[in-house]
Amino acid sequence: QVQLVESGGGLVQAGGSLRLSCAASGSFFVVNTMAWYRQAPGKQRELVADITPTGTTNYADSVKGRFTVSRDNAKNTVHLQMNVLKAEDTGVYYCWAMVLHMNFWGKGILVTVSS
Repeated sequence: QVQLVESGGGLVQAGGSLRLSCAASGSFFVVNTMAWYRQAPGKQRELVADITPTGTTNYADSVKGRFTVSRDNAKNTVHLQMNVLKAEDTGVYYCWAMVLHMNFWGKGILVTVSS
């Protein structure tokens, strides 16, 4: 069983930065792909960024050039550095991880960007 705990959310002004972190814990050997999703009020949950165990990354078009996803395999953590934040980045951000073809979700953390 895997538990994912997000941290680092909060309120920031447009143009500012935040760094989200997600730590995976539980009974498992290897965490495969990890990702960040977000959901704005009234909208579908969308993929923001993902990263493979070897470091290959993928980003939504809306965040390319502004966000950076990274991971620390030794600590079973994934991070999302968010720069030049915009009001439209506001939403609940969720950590996701695949372990042995099983999917796990964090509870989500709120990011609010004021304009």
